[in-house]
Amino acid sequence: MAEYSRTQERSGHLANDGLQSVDGREITLRCKDGVTLHGHVWSGRVDPRCGTVVVNAATGVHARYYHYFARFLAEHGFNVLTYDYRGIGLSRPGRLRGCGFRWRDWGERDFEAALDFAEKLGDGPVAVVGHSIGGFLPGFAANARRIDRMLTVGAQYAYWRDYAARERLRLFLKWHLVMPALTAVFGYFPGERLGWLEDLPAAVANEWSFRREHMERSYPARERQAILKSFAAVTAPILAITASDDEFATVAAIRRALRYYRHAPATEVVLSPADLGVDRLGHFDLFHARHASGFWLDALLWLRDGINPWPGRKPL
Repeated sequence: MAEYSRTQERSGHLANDGLQSVDGREITLRCKDGVTLHGHVWSGRVDPRCGTVVVNAATGVHARYYHYFARFLAEHGFNVLTYDYRGIGLSRPGRLRGCGFRWRDWGERDFEAALDFAEKLGDGPVAVVGHSIGGFLPGFAANARRIDRMLTVGAQYAYWRDYAARERLRLFLKWHLVMPALTAVFGYFPGERLGWLEDLPAAVANEWSFRREHMERSYPARERQAILKSFAAVTAPILAITASDDEFATVAAIRRALRYYRHAPATEVVLSPADLGVDRLGHFDLFHARHASGFWLDALLWLRDGINPWPGRKPL
């Protein structure tokens, strides 16, 4: 699996083929519960056909990991919003221990604020690019019915039985035994010092570690129907991408997540490293700048025109 690292956050020169380079503008988002988030807006020469894209990060990944991709989209006509969820990156509080931030809050509160902000950036449709949990979180937001289109990459909610069989035991031990044990000791998950993603609020780490087969059963019984209705309200078409060597987001995992978006027409695509001329893709590589002249260009067809550029790459 291609692993996430801070080296990848900074690596790769993005050639823009003569397009004007775009720099991100720092912004703040105010959530309805009073929490302030930090992020960037990327705007170049806006094409009215394109509209705005909200980029939702994976768990424990800084928004800056997606800045090359955001700049690329902005150089091709989109307004783009990148932001850090509460407890992560620029939105990390002075003290993680005891902050109480949950995975669910990232969708119900943080993405809700991001979508409200994105709708004010300009005319045109609003699309979402969601990586890993970032492709699942929108369903928690009350305003997610206003999304026009979604591109998800490795989107799932980390139910351990869906991990690739060859790595299932290792991943179970790492994320579902070691992570909750360390979280109990430190009061948050110290991922940064371990080189396992970034530090995570305790409630986020525990939602991952103890996620149940049926996602809604991870929450109190009185809240489950409201959660299911929220996901069912999303009607935006979804193009769900995964890599054939992604140990987290197997076809079973992305299908489990897509079932909650039961009123959103979904198309599944599996890309192999050979399809893109590389040795590995894993869970993180598709947002590396090496894909600017390949996968990223193809993704524009979906985000701008709603055209699946990989019609022959359906799961077997």
